[in-house]
Amino acid sequence: MQMIYNSPNYCVVEFPPQDNHLAMKAGGYEIVDKTMQREIFIDGALAAKFRVHVQKLMEEEQSLEDVDEFLGQFDILMNQPVILH
Repeated sequence: MQMIYNSPNYCVVEFPPQDNHLAMKAGGYEIVDKTMQREIFIDGALAAKFRVHVQKLMEEEQSLEDVDEFLGQFDILMNQPVILH
């Protein structure tokens, strides 16, 4: 896993594909909303679309505010509370 984005509001971790793990064959992303202390894990088709958008944002060298705004569209899907062990 690799942290690909970290701001005061969001953190995004990329999980690479794992051939020996059925659920992780295509990899995925964990998106954490630090303010609301909620997170979501996306994989499959949604992760593929997310990957394309993230690559486009990186190519365009967007500001933190622009990237946070993009990530904000996932807020409604985040229903898993962040729990620290």
